[in-house]
Amino acid sequence: MNGMQQILENGSHVLDRVPFPMMLATKDMTVLWWSIEAEKIFGFTSEEVVGLQHPFMEENRTVIQTSTWEQVLHANEPVRLEKIILHTKQGKPVQVSVIVNSMTIDDELCLMFVYEIGNYQTADQPPFNQELASLKNGLDETFMLTYLNVDGLITYANALFIKTSKWTPKRVIGKSFWQLFPEHSTDKGVTQIWHALKSNRVWQGSVEKISRDGDAYWVDMTAIPVLALNGEPLYFAILEIDITEKRLLQMHLEQIAYVDPETGLMNRHHLESIVSKMITEKRNFYFLYLDIDKFYTLKDMHDDESDTTLLVEFAKRMKMYFQDSHIARVGEDEFVVITPLSDWFIQGFLTYLKQHPIYIRHKAIPISISGGITRYPEDQSTFLHLMKASSAIIHKVKQQGGGNIVSLSKANHAALSRKTIIEKRLLEALNHKDLQVVYQPQVDLHTGKVNTVEALVRWEDNVLGTVSPNELIPIAEETGLIHDIGTFMFEQVCQQAATWHNEGNSRKISINTSVREFRDKNMVKIVRRSLEESGCPAHLIQIEITEKFALEAESEKSIIRQMYQLQNDGISFVLDDFGTGYASFRYLQLLPISELKIDQLFISGLLQQEKLQKLVHGLIQFGKSMDIRVVAEGVETREQFDLLKELGCDAIQGYYISRPVPANDLERSLKNLEI
Repeated sequence: MNGMQQILENGSHVLDRVPFPMMLATKDMTVLWWSIEAEKIFGFTSEEVVGLQHPFMEENRTVIQTSTWEQVLHANEPVRLEKIILHTKQGKPVQVSVIVNSMTIDDELCLMFVYEIGNYQTADQPPFNQELASLKNGLDETFMLTYLNVDGLITYANALFIKTSKWTPKRVIGKSFWQLFPEHSTDKGVTQIWHALKSNRVWQGSVEKISRDGDAYWVDMTAIPVLALNGEPLYFAILEIDITEKRLLQMHLEQIAYVDPETGLMNRHHLESIVSKMITEKRNFYFLYLDIDKFYTLKDMHDDESDTTLLVEFAKRMKMYFQDSHIARVGEDEFVVITPLSDWFIQGFLTYLKQHPIYIRHKAIPISISGGITRYPEDQSTFLHLMKASSAIIHKVKQQGGGNIVSLSKANHAALSRKTIIEKRLLEALNHKDLQVVYQPQVDLHTGKVNTVEALVRWEDNVLGTVSPNELIPIAEETGLIHDIGTFMFEQVCQQAATWHNEGNSRKISINTSVREFRDKNMVKIVRRSLEESGCPAHLIQIEITEKFALEAESEKSIIRQMYQLQNDGISFVLDDFGTGYASFRYLQLLPISELKIDQLFISGLLQQEKLQKLVHGLIQFGKSMDIRVVAEGVETREQFDLLKELGCDAIQGYYISRPVPANDLERSLKNLEI
């Protein structure tokens, strides 16, 4: 009952303020917890009833029929029992209604009783509304408090939360629960919290969060689902206490000690110092990164003590197998082994684990692991690159189902090394404005004129050669440099549009953007500054978004608000690659979209497939029904051009018209255009 006692101790200070008599009991009616309000109404103190059977159950068991009691024990939803007569300690009869909710704690069936006793009020009781106000004030003064709706969006944040998180009340309302955590914690920890809440379970633990300024802080969190009588969640309450100073001190002490306190292995800081020393000494070694598969599922099956046992026993097996090696714990369920042993021996650890299973309470735990092997110096040359490469391997192994230890090919390691070089060279390219903007024209099929061009980024590097957008953009998004590229593109595009406008050619320019850029609260300011500094009329700029962008924007009001602000300025929005992602009528209603672009995937096979022709025709008619202009991308032949015109498409773009070219070459390209 250790877990149950912890829940009662942590939750009683909140539950004791609920203005109803309450009791938690086992299925045989042994009392586990007795509220302060129950003491006031029935006269029995907690010491008199906890650990004993319900004080008035025996004489009233006949009131609740056996069949009804079985219904109570096995009901999935709360059961209400009307007109039950109970007696106080002084023998006074009290008529009550009882709401009974069954729940499982530590694998044991328990019952929560809430007693309703008409309009009672003792002399020392405040009125009901005052009681609720006192409860809220007590919580507000003690905890950082936020409320989430069932979709995970913040609906309320108190002053303590605002002070610590550095958000303003206006900015934080409507934010997603996930946005308050650093990216590296959302895959496991935050998903676990959300899963508990959606399963109507209380979650407790310490988590890392991130302030509006990007600073990390740590809290002890209690996440509570607030349920209606039918068991459906009304909202979620998040109570937090700031433990940042305690956490930083703990991290500092751990860094000094260089030892993982749970397993006795070295920690990441110690590992990094050893690896750096071995690299300095030019010693060859294998860098093995191990991750326990489905660790959080295993945790849900056991208590905290069992979790520790699992990790300690796993560490023992690593020490036994990888003798004369350096072993470190670098995450909750992640380990690194620095060893001179070869690939075939390392992979033998999978068999060793099967031959030496881990037992918890005399039961074998079905544990499997994913591992990545990286060699020094053949594969990677620094500690950080060894970690990144091994992490990439594990990601690949887990995608294939886990339970394996593998190495990346030379080609994969070359790609990772190239990615690292791109990150470094991209910073220099942005500082020196070495990126290039090229323009691909769109032909209006009604007029035959080119009134719009799409701006695309190109990068020719002295060291790397040509870096394609398909390679550049994902790396830029991962590193956060996508914001810098976006700012560069807006500056260049606005200047070019203004130049053409001043020459008497009011040609629109369409520019791609990402959802990460629009998560920046300053996105509107960045665009407006580029327009103002260049003298570019806002109506000459179009912003292209993807369906993935649109889907994510649905749940983030700040993005939608910024889009409408820019639309009010005169900027229009285009939905790119339409039909290839998460097509939804909902975001077409919510977002200010005035144009759809049919992806080249549909255009390439247009002449060969009759069904594809019908699909494209349907997309065009769909756009017209919504008063949305439709553009086809990837048009490469005259036959495609003629068919799209026949189907009623508004405009086309592709190599048939022109490849992307620099602004200086665009006019010459258009002169040779034959429509």
